[in-house]
Amino acid sequence: MRSGLASKAEARRSARLVARHTLPSPLPYPEDLPITARKDEILSALVANQVIVVAGETGSGKSTQLPKVCLEAGRGIAGLIGHTQPRRIAARALAERLAEELEVPFGGPVGYKVRFTDRVSDGTLVKLMTDGVLLAELHGAPDLRHYDTFIIDEAHERSLNIDFILGYLKRLLPARPDLKIIITSATIDTERFSQHFGDAPVIEVSGRAYPVEVRYRPLLEDGDDDDDAGPADAGPADPGPADPGPADPGPADEVQAVCNAVDELCAEGAGDILVFLPGEREVRDTADALSKSDRHGLEILPLYGRLSSAEQHRVFEAHGGRRAVLATNVAETSLTVPGVRYVVDTGTARISRYSRRTKVQRLPIEAISQASANQRAGRCGRLGPGICVRLYSEEDFNSRRPFTEPEILRTNLASVVLQMAAIGLGEIEDFPFVDPPDQRNVKDGIALLEELGALRRWEATGDRAHQPAPAGPAGWRLTEVGRQLAQVPLDPRLGRMVLEAARLGCLDEVLVIAAGISVQDPRERPVEKREAAAALHSRFDDERSDFLSYLSLWDYLDERQGELSSGQFRRLCRRELISYQRAREWQDVHGQLVEVCRNLRLAAGPVPGRRSPPAPGAGRVRAAPPGPPVSPASPGGTPLGGRTDPGPPGPAIGTSHPGGCPRGRPRRFCRSPGRPLRHLARVRPGQGAAPVGHGRRASGDGAALGALRRPCAPAVGGSGRRSFAEVVL
Repeated sequence: MRSGLASKAEARRSARLVARHTLPSPLPYPEDLPITARKDEILSALVANQVIVVAGETGSGKSTQLPKVCLEAGRGIAGLIGHTQPRRIAARALAERLAEELEVPFGGPVGYKVRFTDRVSDGTLVKLMTDGVLLAELHGAPDLRHYDTFIIDEAHERSLNIDFILGYLKRLLPARPDLKIIITSATIDTERFSQHFGDAPVIEVSGRAYPVEVRYRPLLEDGDDDDDAGPADAGPADPGPADPGPADPGPADEVQAVCNAVDELCAEGAGDILVFLPGEREVRDTADALSKSDRHGLEILPLYGRLSSAEQHRVFEAHGGRRAVLATNVAETSLTVPGVRYVVDTGTARISRYSRRTKVQRLPIEAISQASANQRAGRCGRLGPGICVRLYSEEDFNSRRPFTEPEILRTNLASVVLQMAAIGLGEIEDFPFVDPPDQRNVKDGIALLEELGALRRWEATGDRAHQPAPAGPAGWRLTEVGRQLAQVPLDPRLGRMVLEAARLGCLDEVLVIAAGISVQDPRERPVEKREAAAALHSRFDDERSDFLSYLSLWDYLDERQGELSSGQFRRLCRRELISYQRAREWQDVHGQLVEVCRNLRLAAGPVPGRRSPPAPGAGRVRAAPPGPPVSPASPGGTPLGGRTDPGPPGPAIGTSHPGGCPRGRPRRFCRSPGRPLRHLARVRPGQGAAPVGHGRRASGDGAALGALRRPCAPAVGGSGRRSFAEVVL
């Protein structure tokens, strides 16, 4: 077996060597990019050091030119050059741009891999990918031998994935002296990252070549409602010149303020406008407002992560008139939108934050940091003198955090604990994070995993005294459920639903529900069409359970998609207030979950395609006999679950809440002002779903409602703790 793996590795090496000879010689470096003047210095530092830090402002050319520096240093032959990006849209766009500059076919010497797409071949030298893809590869190849270089881009974002990767690579370096690492970002805390990697050398690259004028146009109610924002630290003011702004306060409505700023910038001269908005809904609302009035042929293009690749690519296509690109923070880094001379910055973004008090992971709109604000302003100083209009005051800017708070300090750590235990990385306290996590959040994560049955207490006593410590945090061992849960690309609570559904005989339905919960609800509810949306969506309601409304919607979309052409289906979604992009993402996530279940030997039947749901009653996994929560197929290859008797009543489908049911009532799993918790579904194999009411009472269901007042069943996994499984839709 080892000889077979060695021969495959040698074949890939030979293919990469052939691909290297197809690249132009010398490698092209655009003269107008600031990094070109420093490439020789970067090359020398890379050859002499195992880790280097490259800090450069927006537009310096780091993301596209550093892979060329690695190729020039002879990297990419013994292994791949892995180039990570926080977002799929950035990974694909950079791969296309790099392939174009190197004059090679896309998917050949330059490839990319994201959640639903793999364009990497044996001859690939540079592999663009998301952080999550690299983390997933750690399970199968913890030594990462198929890479010889890593470029960790946008490190300043300090996402959970980035911090975990940086800590993992630091631990891996002594065992891989051949491995080279470049840490890069536009606005980076260089001293912190340099110290983390043993005082690695830092190379500063200049950024924008033209000055940017900053104008402050605060909203009328700016600063009145800042409850969601985290504490702010004072920091340096923006270096760009500032305009004092109008004497009168701006409008109270953000959409109107954006429209006013666009009108102001249109009067300044030629050039496209890039508008930063906190979320997808704000992008749509602003696009509608800008489209309602004549702005001299202004073309309006949205840009956010859920758009298709073709729709995202429109931003990079040549055009004749003026454009206004309405983007979320995907355009803040890596992605450089061409032709931009003006920026409108709302100063906000959706930032994930965990509340220890409510055990809730929220996604509030918060004020961005100074570093992010400067990133946004830097997007308009590449073609000539630019103007950035900030829809907040200069005092507000000066009071913000200098850098974005690391995600590891504001998120639930159950996923981190689970992945570390599955890979065998030991104690989370000993892991070399750039910033150590809050131990209270670590304990919350362990408690959640215990309740889900992924961890079990373990003590080295008696016969175990001489046994090596098992995988997991101190005093805990990873169970079989935990090993399987680590392979499901969902929040552990949703993943546990999937595993339990395989035992209870409702896997097909729960895969649809879990995929639907993990993405944004495809049912749109615009403010001006709220009543129409409620009427259109009411046909999917099921009085027994909100979960079953997901199944009704899924079956409806599948049926209509099979009957209509692609264009007709898009128009139907628009007409019936259903987001086509979210529906497609729902299908993609479901397809990935089906594949994962097949790999775990949990599912029966063929892998569905894009139109995933099978015919009613076809290919259903039957109820498994009593036993462990999750079981693989039997040695003979026949999946367990051949029973047709109802079996014991199953627990409610949903996620368990640590601490049980307060006062006999389920606590909300997540805050959802627009759709409060209404029904839970208690699934019994072989039967329909019976509702468990909360907030409103289903007719004829007094028994189910009364079950809430009885002690909850023990949590699945045998921890002995009492819990109530719940989900808010």
